[in-house]
Amino acid sequence: MERTILHVDLNNFFASVECKYRPELKDGYMAVCGSVEDRHGIVLAKNQKAKNMGVKTGMTIKEAESLCPNIVFVEAHHDRYIEWSKKVKKIYSEYSDRVESFGIDESWIDVTSSLKLFGSGKTIADEIRKRVREEFDLTVSVGVSFNKVFAKLGSDIKKPDATTVITRLNYKTLVWKMPVSDLLFVGRATLSKLKRVGINTIGDLAQADLEYITKYLGKWGEVLWGYANGNDETPVLKETESEEIKSVGNSITCYRDLTDEEDVKIMFSSLCDSVSERVRSYGLGKASGISISIRDGSLNWFTRQAKLDRPSVLSDDFFHKAMQLFRLNFRWESSIRSLGVSVFDFVDKEQLSLSTESEEYEKKIKTATNRWQFKKQVW
Repeated sequence: MERTILHVDLNNFFASVECKYRPELKDGYMAVCGSVEDRHGIVLAKNQKAKNMGVKTGMTIKEAESLCPNIVFVEAHHDRYIEWSKKVKKIYSEYSDRVESFGIDESWIDVTSSLKLFGSGKTIADEIRKRVREEFDLTVSVGVSFNKVFAKLGSDIKKPDATTVITRLNYKTLVWKMPVSDLLFVGRATLSKLKRVGINTIGDLAQADLEYITKYLGKWGEVLWGYANGNDETPVLKETESEEIKSVGNSITCYRDLTDEEDVKIMFSSLCDSVSERVRSYGLGKASGISISIRDGSLNWFTRQAKLDRPSVLSDDFFHKAMQLFRLNFRWESSIRSLGVSVFDFVDKEQLSLSTESEEYEKKIKTATNRWQFKKQVW
């Protein structure tokens, strides 16, 4: 029996959630940023009106203001996004026990075994859209297809609040004309290689010679060629089959290439603030390790990791070690296109010896936690 897979994508999720707490922003220009308070934040998300003015993820607050003077900036609240994501996913779970998260705002749902109960894939998708809109005042776009890759492409074709069905009969018409960069797992480096040989659309890749693509891109080329031709048997995992959280990270592709250390400080500061808040909201304990990732202007990519000076949840500790790793490993032979920060090796407080806990550090932890709780109450 052919599978029926849905990919559900919450539209402008961070911005939409923030508007629930400040309804006056709903019809204006707004963006979600890190560190609005000290004016060193970057845009993490924006609503459709701001996007139409040219505001992009990765811009600094000043850059966004220059394009959209009336924009209002709201500081990110990851605890809220987790809360609303869980609420929406409860709706998904009413239609199938196979709901696999792909980030906080996207999920796959395998409804193959639910069709006799609820109707066709499109019927289920439209019902989910209606319920999310009416019950939570949020919108989702849904792709319906016979595999996960095409379902995700479907959710991107029409936004917001829309359903797109991709079948074996129409996928060449709908999918093959799309840019090859839209295909799942085609990153910047792979995209550059594909464009070098004249492959610009998913159809170009699908119709390319498989032997040539495999030789050119290696085994991964064969996988991408299969995706372009609708060959994807990857299962939708149940939540219980998903791995436990082993790391928390955030990364961003910059609006413009970074050319000096001050640019890097701004980006790392916002990323570390975001990671710190998420670690606290997840209740994972303190992180013992950190890694940074850097992709330069020539699309070269590398990661470096190290132990933190002490297990921590503090943004300042993450930022200090991230900058230390950066200075040790980056020589400015090129500009920087994207940055990432992840923390890992979580240790419960009870597992730490008293010698690692200084009074000053505990005071910082308390101050950071109080500030975080205060922001939740104010907003």
